[in-house]
Amino acid sequence: MRIKSGSLDAVREWAKTLNSRREEALATLRDESVSVESVFLESTSEGDFLIYYMRGADLAGSRTIAAASKHSIDAYHREFMRKHTEPGVPLEMLLDLET
Repeated sequence: MRIKSGSLDAVREWAKTLNSRREEALATLRDESVSVESVFLESTSEGDFLIYYMRGADLAGSRTIAAASKHSIDAYHREFMRKHTEPGVPLEMLLDLET
């Protein structure tokens, strides 16, 4: 998803906050049945983007659970996304290997 212009400092602060509240973030992932969530920053000539990789049993269900979550860290995350990102388009997975 595209990061809104002028939001790069807020993105870095958001990542720092989530990393410092790791146990809370992991609790929400357990609630959502998400086993892996990774976020990458991509900077291009077209702008800055967050690239998400998530793995879980039912990601559509996970999004529904996340939207209704009462965890304070999820409220923080939703507000950050509303303020600093534009709606994204899901990427097409071409390969996902697991041992």
